[in-house]
Amino acid sequence: MKKIVALMLVAVMVLALVACGDKGEDGEKKGDGLIKVGIINNDPNESGYRTANVNDLKNTFTKANGYEASFFYSLKNEEQIAQADKFITDEVDYLLISAAGTAGWDATLKKAKEAGIKVILFDRTIDADASLYEASIVSDMAKEGQTAVDWLKGKNLETYNIIHIQGAMGSAAQIGRSGALDTEVAANANWNIVVQQTAEWSADKAEEIVQSVINSGESFNVIYAENDDMAKGAMAALDKAGITHGKDGDVIIMGYDCNTYALEYLLKGDWNYDGQCNPFQAGYLDDIIKKLEKGESVQKTIIMDEKGFDCETITEDDVKKYGI
Repeated sequence: MKKIVALMLVAVMVLALVACGDKGEDGEKKGDGLIKVGIINNDPNESGYRTANVNDLKNTFTKANGYEASFFYSLKNEEQIAQADKFITDEVDYLLISAAGTAGWDATLKKAKEAGIKVILFDRTIDADASLYEASIVSDMAKEGQTAVDWLKGKNLETYNIIHIQGAMGSAAQIGRSGALDTEVAANANWNIVVQQTAEWSADKAEEIVQSVINSGESFNVIYAENDDMAKGAMAALDKAGITHGKDGDVIIMGYDCNTYALEYLLKGDWNYDGQCNPFQAGYLDDIIKKLEKGESVQKTIIMDEKGFDCETITEDDVKKYGI
């Protein structure tokens, strides 16, 4: 009888442990001890910047570093939000989000908070109350745009006739980089937008936009592209038409992200300006999560340190140090 009672007690204890999942008496996870993370990002093929960003995350969020990580990629905000809801259902410990669009996240973030899932933003901001996420590691896209426009203003051209090639509309990068230029154009009679159109970060689409302007015969002397791939596509259209560009050319070319090839174009004088956008945020994310796991406080907002590069002053060391 004592043996039967003992066996019954053991059975009850096992059932209790199963009911509690993989948590011990202190509420901390047992089992494999891995931190379960759902990472939502933009398409890795979106740009060289994004490829570097994705690889940085994959190299950091590994089992060897204490994580069970699931990755999802989309350039569509609604698809990202649907996947975030799924990660919540899957009971991840953390949601890491680089949002395709700034709007529409409130309900999902509230759902995560109610489920005890911690949200950390990276790369891009969203329009949501700061109480809905633990921290954000982001670029100051508005500052990036202002730095670039200030540089362009400093060229003191008699007239600015600008082809403005925008990124994915509604993204934080597009809003910030477009905003500064829109403000300057509105304030100056000699600043003109020849065409303002999204190429959705695509080199091919950017080439088509510039080719269309060339075919129209309309005059332009500045190409303001919101990422390097689009600037590269724009340059391809200029080259096909025999239009000079860069340091000693007829058209100023501006890009963003500091891909190695872009900085090399600056060094050769083929481009004029490139704005930095730092993709290496994974180490910051890892540090924040490890602190939160220990119950430590974390900095709410971390702004990545970034700068702009000019073909007149860039060096080979800059290309090696800042190229991605």
